[in-house]
Parts: sequence; C-alpha cells; structure tokens
Amino acid sequence: MKQKIIALLLTFSALLTFASSVVHAEDKATPVKSKYVISSDSSFAPFVFQDNNNQYTGIDMDLIKAIAKDQGFNITIKNPGFDVALNDVQTGHADGMIAGMTVTDARKKTFDFSDSYYSANSILAVAKSSTISSYEDLKGKTVGVKNGTSSQTFLTDNQKKYGYKIKTFSDGASLYDSLNSGSVAAIMDDEPVIRYAIKQGKKFKTPIEGTPSGKLAFAVKKGSNPELIKMFNNGLANLKKNGTYDKILEKYLADNSSESEELSEVDESTILGLLKNNYPQLLKGFGVTIALALLSFAIALVIGIIFGMFSVSPYKPLRWIAEIFVDVIRGVPLMILAAFIFWGIPNLIESITNQQSPINDFVAGTIALSLNSGAYIAEIVRGGIQAVPAGQMEASRSLGISYSKTMRKIILPQATKIMLPNFVNQFVIALKDTTIVSAIGLVELFQTGKNIIARNYQSFRMYAILAVLYLLIITFLTRLAKRLEKRIQ
Repeated sequence: MKQKIIALLLTFSALLTFASSVVHAEDKATPVKSKYVISSDSSFAPFVFQDNNNQYTGIDMDLIKAIAKDQGFNITIKNPGFDVALNDVQTGHADGMIAGMTVTDARKKTFDFSDSYYSANSILAVAKSSTISSYEDLKGKTVGVKNGTSSQTFLTDNQKKYGYKIKTFSDGASLYDSLNSGSVAAIMDDEPVIRYAIKQGKKFKTPIEGTPSGKLAFAVKKGSNPELIKMFNNGLANLKKNGTYDKILEKYLADNSSESEELSEVDESTILGLLKNNYPQLLKGFGVTIALALLSFAIALVIGIIFGMFSVSPYKPLRWIAEIFVDVIRGVPLMILAAFIFWGIPNLIESITNQQSPINDFVAGTIALSLNSGAYIAEIVRGGIQAVPAGQMEASRSLGISYSKTMRKIILPQATKIMLPNFVNQFVIALKDTTIVSAIGLVELFQTGKNIIARNYQSFRMYAILAVLYLLIITFLTRLAKRLEKRIQ
C-alpha cells in the first residue's frame, strides 16, 4: 500500500512538473514598450551576418524575430558590432542584446540573462599547410582571438600552460584575414563560425577537438526590462516545443542547408561580382560618409572661425578660452572623443538624473568630427591672420578705423587667401576621419565594407574597392576646392 501511495505521489509530481512547463511555454508577458530596440553583432556568421540582399540574417536574427512574433512584441534591430552592442545596452541605446553572447560570472554583474538558446564550443583553426596538431605545438607562436569572447578567456587561462602569445582582434574579418596572411599561427573562435568560414572557401583546418565554452543567451541591462527576459524565455520555450527552434538551427548549421546553397550560388570571387551583389549597400554607406563629412565640416568651419578669432583677440580671456579649447580637443584622440560623446555623456546624464538619454550615432559622430576639425581650423584661422603683416593693422588703427572694421575689410580678405588651401586639406582629413567614427557603430562606407567582408571573406578585393571609392571622392572634392580657390584668388 505504501509503495502504491509513493508511486501515485511521484506520478502526480511529474504531472505537475509537465503542466507547469506547458504553462511556462505558453505564458505571455505583457510588453511595457511599444517597440524594443535590440542590438547585435554585424559579423558573426552563422549567428549574425549580411546575406546577398544586404539584410542581416543568421541564427540570432531569425530567433529574436520568431520570439517577438510568438510573444506579440515589436522590435527594431541594429547591428553595430559586438563591442558597440555591449555599450548600447549599458547606455540605453538598446533594450536588449543578442549576439552570440556567452554567459559569464563577470557579465552577470552587468547584465541579466535569459535561458540559454545555444551551447557553444570553441575550436582552434590553423592553415591547411600547418603542422600544428596539439596545443603543445603552439609554444612560442601567436594565436588570434576576438576581443571579449569566451575563446579569449580559454586562451588566457591556458597561456602559461602552453606558452603561446595572444593577439586580440575587434572583428571576425580581421581575425580570419590574419590567419590567412600568416600573421598569426592559429585562431580560436566558436565552432559554427569556424565551420562557416571553411564553407566559404577559407583554407583552414581544425586539428584539435573543440572545447565547451559556455552557454549563449539574450541579455538586458541588469535590473532593466525584466518583461523582455520573460518574453524571450517564454518564446524560446514555445519555439522549442513547436519545432521552429530546430528548423532555425538546421537552416544555418546543416551541411546541406538552403542558406549555404544560396550563398554558394553567388559569385563574389571577382571585383565585378562584389560590386554587382553589394552596390546598393555600398551606395548607402557612401551617402552616409558624404553627409557626415559635409555636415561636420560646415559646423567645424563655424567653430574654427569663432575660436580662431578668439585666439587673436586683444582680450586675454578670449585668447585663454581659445587656447584651452584647441589644446583639449587636439589632445584627445578622435575615437575616444566619439566614444565619450556616444557612451560617456549618456552614462553621466543617467547617473545624475536616473533617466536614460541615448545620443544617435550619426549625431554623436557629427559632433565629434565637428569639434575635432574645429580645433584644427581654429589654428588655421589664427595662423592665416597672423601671416598678414602686423603693420597693416597698426596703420589702419592709426587712421582711426575700428578693430572690427580693420579685420573685416583689410586683414580677413588677405588671410582668407592664405587659409583656403589649408581648409581644403582639413576637409580631406575630415573625410578620411569618418572611418574612425565607425568605432561607435555608425555604418558608413568603411564599416559597410567590413560587413560585406564578414560574409564572404573577400578582404583583398573589398578593401581595393573601398580604396578606389575613397580616392575618387577625395580627388573630385579636392579638384573642386582648388577651382574655387583659383576663382577667389
């Protein structure tokens, strides 16, 4: 009798567990926002990458879209890259992040994680001609790895044991190119990513069995958007139950997947093929670069002229202000200035007001470039004015002409002719500096090219195309500016 009671209790417990799991899988949390911004990587195939229609696809993209549809909430997805996505979530530029992110104890202090949606393996890849067959063979050699990944953690933990050197990279394309060129002896990355690269024609091999590297999960800022985590977990449970989850994995990981067939049919092994398949994306990036350069330089001219005039003012406080501005802005690297404006200022505002105030990436890039160019233009203006013989100012003032009128009518017309060639040079520099702003996730022409490389690994041809495009832009604008210079002179 006692055994029957125990059996009944066990059966009842099992039924309760099953019922609770069904309820959990079908339960729907209530969205708090009309639309959630999700940040992700830009080059982590097969989890995130751009397809031949220039749309972001992959396991992570399909999964978050399917979960949002299942749970009835709206999303906007942005793909600035892994490092930028991490900062996006922390500074309020994004509500959540899905980017092949491994759950670690350190990250749990900053993020709240969902249930795991994939168990990752890290694996070592070497060139096909390499003789490396074990970790012991790596002694004295350099191993490449993406910054902030579980693969980096594994390599760091075992560095003393095997005696290799570690070189970190910010993106997958640079990592894989380094192994291809021989600048590193081996690389370590997630196994599906390595397998995908080999499928795309990379002449690599994986001589060592993969190492478990952790669980991948969706993340939000710690203490924020708890309903988003709940909706993700519920949606994931539903997708696993109805078979959608398995279909998504099979689509990208199976050897005979339709996605692999679609990619192999597209010829991107030539410059003509690259242009044909990617010209809409390149034109869009081209437009962002031109808009960013023109707008920031126009603002920089205003800033530079104001502070340049301050620097030659007869009033000492104005000269001090100009000197401080120029020294501070020129003393801070442009990349750090852009990062401070995009991430630092919103963090400061949040710490003071407890309200998130994210800044648009294009706006942040424009401000950073404007301040940076403005500081250099201020020095150009100061130098141009001081190049005009001082006797002209003295002669004008001795005739009773005011300082402002002397500057307007006598000094500045002469100084402008001296400054104009330097303005042209500064504009060219500002145009080139737009590539640096891609560090905050702004997808301009350079970042566009990197995203294309992340899909097809055609780095030589793609960078050659980018070089020619920048050369054409800069040459055209330089010639235009020189014509204007001749007319003024």
